[in-house]
Amino acid sequence: MTIKRAITVTVNGKQYQSEIEPRLLLVHYLRDILDLTGTHVGCNTSQCGACVVLLNGEAVKSCTVLAVQADGSEVTTIEGLATGDTLHPIQEGFWEKHGLQCGFCTPGMIMASYQLLKNNPNPTEAEIRRGLEGNICRCTGYQNIVSAVQDASARMQISSKTPVSTGD
Repeated sequence: MTIKRAITVTVNGKQYQSEIEPRLLLVHYLRDILDLTGTHVGCNTSQCGACVVLLNGEAVKSCTVLAVQADGSEVTTIEGLATGDTLHPIQEGFWEKHGLQCGFCTPGMIMASYQLLKNNPNPTEAEIRRGLEGNICRCTGYQNIVSAVQDASARMQISSKTPVSTGD
């Protein structure tokens, strides 16, 4: 018999209450219980960064966090960055600068970029590369990803009406 634990988590501004197994990873809670499949499972060892989400405003690899650890917390996934049909400036940057190929790593790259730009709104190329070190892309040479983050930085600085936010 499996003992389940009740948790309450706010994901992308909506509160969820669930009974889950204590060993369930946050990435699987998001994907399998809440059906938010934008967060990807890549390596299951915290090496690739495809599963990055924001937990209480900080980027975390959701394959290393138990869902019970998120009890009472706020989680933002890639689905929570856009406002309706309006993409977040980081999403726009990845779209416009072709910061993706297959797209598998893209949600994690965007969420890690969010954290980077939150802490450093105008990073240098070297700072962007360093800030994304925990994310692996198997398709690109990273230059378009760096260009996408630079583009997002510029968009966010120009648009005072679009500060870095979690869409709340």
